[in-house]
Amino acid sequence: MRTSADVIIIGSGVAGLSLALHLQHYRVLVLTKTQLGAGSSRWAQGGVAAAVGAGDSPALHAQDTLAVSGGLANPDAVDVLTQEGPESVHELIRLGVQFDRDDGHLALGREAAHSRPRILHAHGDATGAELVRALGAAVQAADWIEVIESTRVGDLVVQADRVIGVVARQPMAQDQVITARAVVLATGGIGQLYRYTTNPPEATADGLALAARAGARLADIEFVQFHPTALAVGSDPLPLLTEALRGAGAILVDDAGNRFMLQEHSAGELAPRDIVARSVWRRLQTGQRVFLDGRSAIGTQFPQRFPTVFAHCQQHGLDPRHDPMPIVPAAHYHMGGVAVDLQGRTSRPGLWACGEVASTGVHGANRLASNSLLEALVFARRVSQDVRRCLGSRRLPSRIPELRASDIVPADPGADSADLIQRIRTIMWEQVGLVRTEAGLLEALREFRDMAVAVAEPKAADVRDMLTAAQLIATAARSRRESRGAHFRTDYPKSDTSWAGPLASSREERAVVG
Repeated sequence: MRTSADVIIIGSGVAGLSLALHLQHYRVLVLTKTQLGAGSSRWAQGGVAAAVGAGDSPALHAQDTLAVSGGLANPDAVDVLTQEGPESVHELIRLGVQFDRDDGHLALGREAAHSRPRILHAHGDATGAELVRALGAAVQAADWIEVIESTRVGDLVVQADRVIGVVARQPMAQDQVITARAVVLATGGIGQLYRYTTNPPEATADGLALAARAGARLADIEFVQFHPTALAVGSDPLPLLTEALRGAGAILVDDAGNRFMLQEHSAGELAPRDIVARSVWRRLQTGQRVFLDGRSAIGTQFPQRFPTVFAHCQQHGLDPRHDPMPIVPAAHYHMGGVAVDLQGRTSRPGLWACGEVASTGVHGANRLASNSLLEALVFARRVSQDVRRCLGSRRLPSRIPELRASDIVPADPGADSADLIQRIRTIMWEQVGLVRTEAGLLEALREFRDMAVAVAEPKAADVRDMLTAAQLIATAARSRRESRGAHFRTDYPKSDTSWAGPLASSREERAVVG
């Protein structure tokens, strides 16, 4: 394995792949703990939101993004996202991404809380897979990029307050230190912290934990988005039923066949995700079942319009052309993460972040549908621009310092920790999920403290990262004594104006992990 690089990128989803392609002329090393392109990106059924259609504009896109953010989104970051979004879409098209078209024009759909049709899809409901296909092929053809698969990063290496490399771990091999002039986290989300999730097995919050242990600031980590319509079939993870189904007219009904969202919100099924998810959750808590019914709106067109959803249903003995689809909310996206500025810089020199692991300020307390892939693309390019500026100046050392053994904190040896992981996931779902209380959060933190003792010897890397992230999220949720966006507390059901605005969020807090 290479022992040094100009840039190390941890993660190979849309953010990591896009970033690597923007760093031509540098020695770029992409480390991924599974295979190239793995992660939530390729699972994304929803599309890319961008103001590329007639009658739309970045200003309208920004207005919609801010409207659902619970007053916490950073307007400057939202402007960056929406103004630079169309160019990111055109870059993808030049790269060979095959977006769906209608009579030769880009086909644009509409999803919850969007005031205009602006969602680009690929192959109906396989947008993420198409983006990863095109970006992955370009990365494999790029001679400046080396990809090392099946490699987990155990820790960031910090020297004199600067991140200067990583401790890399491969199966059946000794841990190895790889130094770099710039390290970028593009590790994705935290979905596997929860018992019910639409995220793949690798979404274990390791990027969040790595940054916290290195002393980087975290922001807005209490805001976890639960998708309202995961297919309730008992699998792990649960298949996602894309929001585009509701955009196409599918409705939510209870087990008596009654449509209920119109009494919950004027936008019905296209209300913001947190409102829809809690509406579904409340009915499930009373013992009812809830279904997504696309028989009238989509019917016989399911195989053509939503082939991924149709295949998921078929695998579990359902036919959405004739059967309403049973649903449950599931952890889907993390609005918070490692605090970064508009160039993707973290509070630690030498460390950047982009994609879901980063808290750029564009989502606030609630993410607008299909803004996630766009955020990954826009801010990956911004990170690349800033890294280029830094590598071409004296702000970063031209030579990596020599490392002494005492400078390196060895990564943990790892262990089979399935029981502990499942316990973490159950606690997070029950106590730090869609609805939270002071008593539940305190109980979660008590159990996490007990677990920390249990994993001290031997220290298991997977449990360590998940436990670190779980403790941080539960602590942040307890600190925010109000309800806002995806964070809802029954003991503080109203929003508190003193918590409004991006500067009042946890963005300025530094996470210290013992």
